[in-house]
Amino acid sequence: MSDITRRSMLLGSLGAAAVGLLSACGGNDEPAANSSASSQAPAAAGSILVWTDSNREPVLRTVAEQFKKDTGVTVKLAVKDFAKIPDDFITQVPTGKGPDAVITAHDSTGRMVQNGVVAPLELGDTSAYQDVAIEAFTVDGKIYGVPYATENIALVRNTKFVKDAPKTFDEMIDMGKKSGAKYPFLVGLDPKQSDPYHLYPFQASFGAPVFELTDNGFDSSKVAMGGTNGEKFAVWLAEQGKAKNLNLNVSQDISKDLFGKGQAAFILTGPWSLDGFKKAGITYEISEVPSAGGQPATPLVGVQGFWMSAKTKNAVATQKFLVEYIGNPDVQTELYKVGNRPPANKEAFEKAKSDKDVAAFGAVGQKAIPMPNIPAMGSVWTDWGVAQAEIINGKASDPKATWNKAVNSINDKIKKG
Repeated sequence: MSDITRRSMLLGSLGAAAVGLLSACGGNDEPAANSSASSQAPAAAGSILVWTDSNREPVLRTVAEQFKKDTGVTVKLAVKDFAKIPDDFITQVPTGKGPDAVITAHDSTGRMVQNGVVAPLELGDTSAYQDVAIEAFTVDGKIYGVPYATENIALVRNTKFVKDAPKTFDEMIDMGKKSGAKYPFLVGLDPKQSDPYHLYPFQASFGAPVFELTDNGFDSSKVAMGGTNGEKFAVWLAEQGKAKNLNLNVSQDISKDLFGKGQAAFILTGPWSLDGFKKAGITYEISEVPSAGGQPATPLVGVQGFWMSAKTKNAVATQKFLVEYIGNPDVQTELYKVGNRPPANKEAFEKAKSDKDVAAFGAVGQKAIPMPNIPAMGSVWTDWGVAQAEIINGKASDPKATWNKAVNSINDKIKKG
């Protein structure tokens, strides 16, 4: 189904059922389970501006109409390029002319907090959301976003070639070779910067997380991917590169194309690839990423949600719209339908689990780790990826030394701020 057709169908179904879906959000019924006392205050008159992407705009438009009926506050929507929103937001908010709220991915939250452009939100009962979703938008104990969806990678296998899910990386490669597929395993990589995000589950399985893990998430002051465990991962990267199990000449697009053509037994990818596989008629199953180093191969989870501007002139209305309306299970279900990402709200996720793909990716994500939302990540990606690429393509005569050099460079950059 085309994106335009799917949006049209959604608009029709939402338009007919808007009042029923959103009645729990309005002021005529019991407060929503995840709303707080402060967000129950009457909204001030006027309007708020919300930036969204084109994919979610139809859903937000209907929610905005209901919000207008319930509160008298107009929600103006501006469609933006999702990838450019964080940089545009951080530029416009200080001028006082920016939006009141924006759709976003969580991983820039630390940078926004550091620059004072986002305001904390009172979500009330946070147990209404997946733990990983709340953790993703939390900085120094405060929550800076209303999460609506999670996304992560997992292992997808062509069941024509392989029936059962592998438990280890070596078992996966062996199963793939015996399956008759041209490619036992694929993961899209960049020739110069590899892809630390897609390879992170394997790195984590060696006990070499990017930063030290604490009960409150990553501690950005302590890079943890060095030492003996990091060196073991580096040696493993070199071995996989030599064996062509990791191939820098196979990009994301190429890997998805090959799998869609039925030429691969396994691929490491996310839910964004599934529509193409379905259209190609591939029968597949989704499972956990197999361990390469003996410990769990935990992916990094991305969480999508909404920030509130620290400069909003209508904080009461903005908080109410985000917490009580965007956080509503029925609204999160509609957002899931246009995004194919597991809902962050637990009630909505339970409904979405009737889709086996959502259930499978969600199960992997619940055991995973949120992508670090700290400003220090800006100092990590380049050195990390370049070192991986040099090791995989065999240009690093000493994989351990190359890896340690990158870790030391990352440490130096973080210390310099």
